Amino acid sequence: MYDQSEEFLSIGDIAKKLEMSQRTIRYYEEIGLLNSVKRMEGGKRVYTNEDLRRLKLIKRLKVLGLTLSEMAELEAIWSIQKSNEVVLGRLLELLDGHLKNLDDRIADLNILRNEIVEYRTRISKKLKTQ
Repeated sequence: MYDQSEEFLSIGDIAKKLEMSQRTIRYYEEIGLLNSVKRMEGGKRVYTNEDLRRLKLIKRLKVLGLTLSEMAELEAIWSIQKSNEVVLGRLLELLDGHLKNLDDRIADLNILRNEIVEYRTRISKKLKTQ
């Protein structure tokens, strides 16, 4: 069932290290993003350093804007292709899409900012002429 020479971490240990809830970790396992979790006799989950690295990657990809479904897509590609090149190529495509969306949002916010500044200036002038 498990290699006794391997070091295991509890879900509590992993959650503390990653500042992540235990429920989130279980959810990632349920949806297939963390599929290497081992169980001890009695069904208790134990986590390895590989699981810790995997969760760090998931957390990083979330910060970069990837959705859980996009991460699941990457996992599915890996399961079928077993190729980092294919997975990383698709990751680059996803990141490029997120970057474009971010650039579009920044442009929209700059337009809004300029409109607010212009409107504020007009209001200030009106107040001074009264």
